[in-house]
Amino acid sequence: MAEEDVSYASVVFKTKKNPPPVAIKEEETVYDEVNMRGNISQPAVDKNVTTLSHENDTSELSQLKDNQTTLLAENHNLTNLNNKLISENENLRRDHNDLKVQFDNLTLSYNVSESKITNLTVENQDLKAQWNNLTQQLRNMQTNLNELNVTRAQWSINAYCPKQQTGRKCEPCQDGWLLSQSSCYAINDPEPKDQKTWEEAQQNCIGKNSDLAVVLNDKEKRFISDKSWGSSGTNGYWIGLRVEGGTWKWLDGRNLTKSSWIKRPPEKDHCAISVQSRGWESVSCSTQHRWICKKAALSV
Repeated sequence: MAEEDVSYASVVFKTKKNPPPVAIKEEETVYDEVNMRGNISQPAVDKNVTTLSHENDTSELSQLKDNQTTLLAENHNLTNLNNKLISENENLRRDHNDLKVQFDNLTLSYNVSESKITNLTVENQDLKAQWNNLTQQLRNMQTNLNELNVTRAQWSINAYCPKQQTGRKCEPCQDGWLLSQSSCYAINDPEPKDQKTWEEAQQNCIGKNSDLAVVLNDKEKRFISDKSWGSSGTNGYWIGLRVEGGTWKWLDGRNLTKSSWIKRPPEKDHCAISVQSRGWESVSCSTQHRWICKKAALSV
């Protein structure tokens, strides 16, 4: 064996005192060919075993490192997945709370609506009962009106067509009313204590199926003036003319178109009276005067 081929093997002997390892030359460990019955030396076998053991350890270490890397990667993935699940759980919790609030609000709205429906049902029943009562009242009023119309018709016949020995003779105006053109006039001339305000006079005329006189033309104006008996100054007869909205208006809603008929400008709460031989004067509607009613004459 050449000198450069000589190698050494390290052998570790374990004793109680753990002595340090001793390097032994390969020649010293070679057994006699006769004794070993072979040419293989014991130190060469130990070297191969040591190398193989080292390779196995390296392979296991590499495998452990690979396993560790894989576990770390899986742990990282699991951590990310856990964080994602935590975030999704938090979102679901918020959604659950929002839905609970919405549900509570809807429940409250439903209860309010149900209460309103109950109240409306009760009100509807009350309205139906009122409607039935009003319907019955209307029927009663219609019956009364029909009877009143018959009574009025009979009254009109008796008023305009009084019975005489030779039968009934109809007149265009009932007794006590004056005829002029196609209208009838009642000249109301009570004592001062029984005289009326403009509104009171109008109500009196309504009770006679008439209104305060509304004058349509100059001929009628002269008739009204002539029948304003014994009046003078501001003591005359109410007619159907008053101030409304700063304008002289007749009871039928028409404006006074002839300003010469009453020279005083419109004044709030003023009405017109007819004074004999003087025309019309503007006075407070709350003062008391006589009055003239007018209604259509009976056409016979």
